[in-house]
Amino acid sequence: MNALVQVAAEESENPLLPPIPELVIGLIAFAIVFFFLAKKLLPNINRVLDERREAIEGGMEKAEATQAEAQQVLEDYRAQLADARHEAARLRQEAQEQGAALIAEMRAEGQRQREEIIAAGHAQIEADRKQAAQTLRQDVGRLATDLAGRIVGESLEDVARQSRTIDRFLDELEAKTNDGSKAEAGR
Repeated sequence: MNALVQVAAEESENPLLPPIPELVIGLIAFAIVFFFLAKKLLPNINRVLDERREAIEGGMEKAEATQAEAQQVLEDYRAQLADARHEAARLRQEAQEQGAALIAEMRAEGQRQREEIIAAGHAQIEADRKQAAQTLRQDVGRLATDLAGRIVGESLEDVARQSRTIDRFLDELEAKTNDGSKAEAGR
């Protein structure tokens, strides 16, 4: 009979329902764990999650700000590069103009120096020709005087007469030379 009472007692208990003392202890343990989680652990978890969310949002804002700043820097760089190219083109144009002006100036200076050299050369040639004519006139006069003195047999040492004779002789000689040149030019 004992065995039957046990079987009957076992049949009256529901296997899905736990015994009441265990249920009360379980509820008290659950409340303690829930209270601990709600007061201590959950605020820390929420704080960490908020910090992460703020860090992520801040990071995204920083990334967007940095990207906007990088875009602005890129635009500034491109503008500076365009300005530098324009400035380089302007400087190159100025250098070409200055080079052309310098070349023109050097050519003008060279032309002026050439003309000065030519003028100096013509002046030197004219001075040499006059000097040669003067020397020739003196030499011819002396030779003519010596020759005339030998022919006449007396000395023609009178300087004034000698100069007049020489000048007249050379003038006649030049006149003949000029007449001969004009006659040849007329042919």
